[in-house]
Amino acid sequence: MLNVGDTVPDFCLPNQDEEEICFRDIKGKWIVLYFYPKDNTPGCTTEALEFTEALPDFEGLNALVLGVSPDSPKKHRNFIEKKGLKITLLADEEKEVCQMFGVWQLKKNYGREYMGVVRSTFIIDPDGKIAAKWEKVRVKGHVEAVKEKLSELQNA
Repeated sequence: MLNVGDTVPDFCLPNQDEEEICFRDIKGKWIVLYFYPKDNTPGCTTEALEFTEALPDFEGLNALVLGVSPDSPKKHRNFIEKKGLKITLLADEEKEVCQMFGVWQLKKNYGREYMGVVRSTFIIDPDGKIAAKWEKVRVKGHVEAVKEKLSELQNA
């Protein structure tokens, strides 16, 4: 797993419109990169709606908000349209970026074991280094905590 202080390796993923977004092209801004398990599920919907609602605040902090899941660009587009989301969602169908960040892990649910995305958020500074991270995120109050941390980091 990438940790605070680590440099983020370059990666490219398609967004909901099948446009390739590469890290090298967005480096230089503050980036909130959040990983979530699946489009259109209760926790993921709440998180995406809260990030959408807080988008003006993040933009005011010169930060880009990107959500990542193993869903396809088409599923992301459907999720965005169905829920009225304003954030950019990246499709990591091969789970390469999820593995790079260490969020693709063995999970247990009702006695069943399977591989899946552990809900996690990373703040990446303009130099491309991880400035903060949250693992096993609980959705309630999370977006507010990310905003506070981002503001704190920028004023440090």
